[in-house]
Amino acid sequence: MAHVEDSSLLPVTWWKSSASGTQSDCVECGIVDEQTIAVRDSKWPTGPALLLSRASLARVVSGIRMRGFEA
Repeated sequence: MAHVEDSSLLPVTWWKSSASGTQSDCVECGIVDEQTIAVRDSKWPTGPALLLSRASLARVVSGIRMRGFEA
């Protein structure tokens, strides 16, 4: 799994879930290219970001849903 140390340097528009709290306590995603999605902690916009393929991100979300971690 790839990552970048300073996610603010990525040429992406970040977004977070409309269900996220007003305290910015969530993850943000950004589309890097057709294959890659960046994921970072919204509380640390200059911190690291994971770079995941669309398929990998789909597996992560599916795994979370299957284990009942949805809000």
